[in-house]
Amino acid sequence: MADTSSVAAIPPQHDPVPRSLFAICFVLACVNAAFFPAGLWSGAWIWDGQGLGIPTDFVNVWAAGKLALQGQPALAWDWDVQRQVELELLRQDFPGYFAWHYPPPFLLVAAFLAQFPYAVAFIGWVYASFIPYALVMRAIVGRGFGLLLAAGFPALFSNALVGQNGCLTAALVGGTLYLLPVRPVLAGICLGFLTYKPQYGLLFPVLLIATQRWTAFVSASLTAIVLALMSWLAFGFESWHAFFHWLPRFSQAFLTEGKATWWKLQSLFSLVRYFGGSEALGWTFQWVLTAAVAVVLVTLWRSPVRYSLKAAALAVGLLLTTPYLFMYDMMVQAIAVAWLVRIGLNEGFRRYELPALGCIAALQVTFMLSGIPLGLAANVIVAALVLARAGSWWRRQPAPSEAALAAA
Repeated sequence: MADTSSVAAIPPQHDPVPRSLFAICFVLACVNAAFFPAGLWSGAWIWDGQGLGIPTDFVNVWAAGKLALQGQPALAWDWDVQRQVELELLRQDFPGYFAWHYPPPFLLVAAFLAQFPYAVAFIGWVYASFIPYALVMRAIVGRGFGLLLAAGFPALFSNALVGQNGCLTAALVGGTLYLLPVRPVLAGICLGFLTYKPQYGLLFPVLLIATQRWTAFVSASLTAIVLALMSWLAFGFESWHAFFHWLPRFSQAFLTEGKATWWKLQSLFSLVRYFGGSEALGWTFQWVLTAAVAVVLVTLWRSPVRYSLKAAALAVGLLLTTPYLFMYDMMVQAIAVAWLVRIGLNEGFRRYELPALGCIAALQVTFMLSGIPLGLAANVIVAALVLARAGSWWRRQPAPSEAALAAA
């Protein structure tokens, strides 16, 4: 059952933002805004006090782009070659690898960034990727508070600290969901660009097919094909060969051997491994959860439940179904939270919702301070809030439209 309601057509509401919600977002936004300029000045971000590069995730983006600019794009996936470029850049050794494992189309972004000095590219990437994410959050919430919510989301700190792509991922997920009912072609383009994160490629196609959203499906497919062709023309077939050649080693290192350490991952699979469970047991739990989430989402999306809840459910479902989930990927959770906040601001928050949102923020902050993997618990709370709002979503009774609820 396709949902043709217009999300963008909802008139703006003027109910006040709850003080507690505003205060928490304001404090966290101030922390995010103040830390990074201060960290850059004091040697806690990008460069240390001795002028050496701080080993962190963004170094693999810049190094991969540099290899592409030097006419050796396929070597970006070679762990040893990539590490040598990183060592030359940072001028100090570090344990392990910051390996490049993205599909070739994302090498176009890396090559563009590598044209600039490392610090300029790092800072530019962090702030430039924040802009579309913040605009999407503003659009979803439906008022200016969405910008504060975007700036104060706890996972933003983890993402910016290491120069990761969580803001871009959240912007593409949020853009797809926001545009899907009203601009399916643009929604499909956003989804096509999201193919740089293959782990999010399971649920979207399933739901687009289940709800017969063929325009968005075709648009996404064509966008993905065009991006693949562009990368092939830019970097040759060897880049795709290298990507698929090194992919099994990456999977072996991170999902079998735990090279990234299990506490850094926030999935059910990694939690089982964190507590000493076997790989087989971890995969069993993960696939059962993935199947359950997929069934619930298909049922929910084919029901008359309002679109806001469908969008929130899919956003958090993406996080529950992937075994490869770092804290910076939890930026996608901000999209689910934004849809819930939209409903709360339009209708009033239920008495348990604001404490639950505070608990979600506390879990993310606790992880950053202690290293205890609490991301799965945060995602489960978000999912519970969505299902509680949906009510008896499996029944086929008519549901009130968002426009009617907003006007009430």
